Amino acid sequence: MGDEEVKLLGVWASPFSKRAEIALKIKGISYEHIDEDLSKKSSELLRYNPIHKKLPVLLHNGKPICESLVILEYIDETWESGPSILPKDPFSRAMARFWAKFIDDKCIAAMWSIRKRSEGQEKAIEELTEHLKTLENELKGKKFFGGDEIGLVDITANVIALWLGVLLELLGIELLTKEKFPRLCEWVDDYLDNSVIKETLPARKKIKEYLSNVLRT
Repeated sequence: MGDEEVKLLGVWASPFSKRAEIALKIKGISYEHIDEDLSKKSSELLRYNPIHKKLPVLLHNGKPICESLVILEYIDETWESGPSILPKDPFSRAMARFWAKFIDDKCIAAMWSIRKRSEGQEKAIEELTEHLKTLENELKGKKFFGGDEIGLVDITANVIALWLGVLLELLGIELLTKEKFPRLCEWVDDYLDNSVIKETLPARKKIKEYLSNVLRT
């Protein structure tokens, strides 16, 4: 497999792009990262993801794979090297997919809704609180969502581990605290302390600067 060409079109500040990077690093796959500018989408991005025009896009020997969760499964199924990202057991795989979708469909939607300083913000905070309670319960008795090792759900929850905490700080909302969510906060610490995660995720300061600009727009 040494002659394989693996490229990743992504954005440094995107939790979705970072999912794909983490998966590639966990599996020990060499790749070229191409940092895109979403304000001026490249011809390469438009060619390889003409339907959604979104990132990340994984190029494997010139073939494009789009959507971060699809990319994670593709990486896990294509390369046997390194630890598995999804469980081998069919039921456990189904559960991992369920929780990954829960994070994308429920948690992230509520998270971005709290940005709006309007009457809808309070409702979004309530919704996010309930979703975080659900994740808190799911983590009981486990170090990571998949057990002792980082897997699909943990990688998907990137956005909670780093981006959510920064966003809440910028908005002055006290929510993801050790008093309210002790198990989830332990997970955040364990996740961010992992060597692959440390070298892949942006510095908190950089994300804070980035989200400050986003909130001003």
